[in-house]
Amino acid sequence: MDKEALFAQLLADGLVDEADRVFWDLLTPQRIQRMLEVLSQRTSHITVVLEAVDDGHNQAAVLRSAEAFGVQEIGIIVGRAPFAPSEGVTQGAHKWLTLRRYPDIRAAVSALRERGYRIWASRLDEQAVPVDRIDLSQPAAFLFGNEHEGLSEDALALADSTFIVPMVGFVESLNISVAAAITLFHTTRRARAELGERYFLTQAERRQILRRWLRTATPSVRRLHQILQREGSN
Repeated sequence: MDKEALFAQLLADGLVDEADRVFWDLLTPQRIQRMLEVLSQRTSHITVVLEAVDDGHNQAAVLRSAEAFGVQEIGIIVGRAPFAPSEGVTQGAHKWLTLRRYPDIRAAVSALRERGYRIWASRLDEQAVPVDRIDLSQPAAFLFGNEHEGLSEDALALADSTFIVPMVGFVESLNISVAAAITLFHTTRRARAELGERYFLTQAERRQILRRWLRTATPSVRRLHQILQREGSN
């Protein structure tokens, strides 16, 4: 299917608007096809919330893992340091993700619960569920805390359950970015197999994300978007 026919099909399906054509025309067919392939594998059934993760390399590594495993949304609660993921580590992964910033953990948990998520806190305790045994029938939000202090008392009190990455060595904990990567690997693979089509983005979510991706796919598109915004405000 050529670019024009594909745009017409997506327009009929409600995934794009006529206003998106100007961005569409600047992308190669190969780039467009790749975007659609990736979008088809994205999920919002699983998400991660980072509470006061201060190290830029850790921030970036979590974003990169989320993008690699198809997790679209990451929640951010800023700690002592600003949220400034290292671009050398993200390799551009951040621009394909939906980053939601919350003022505190209470706001994050409240917003996620309203959307139907069960809240899982990363913590080593007797009640913690091994990550490969977590019930994924309900949307799951995984909380990870500060590199040195872990999750706050508020986060632990608000969570529905705790979980762990099982280990058999002398060490009792993993770097936050490693723990997040392992968690996302296990949960996305299982949820995809167990939930079928329910695992993937809804039509409305795909529309919103695709339209944003079209505007950020290349530097030239981003620049054109800025120009059009300025002209529209005049």
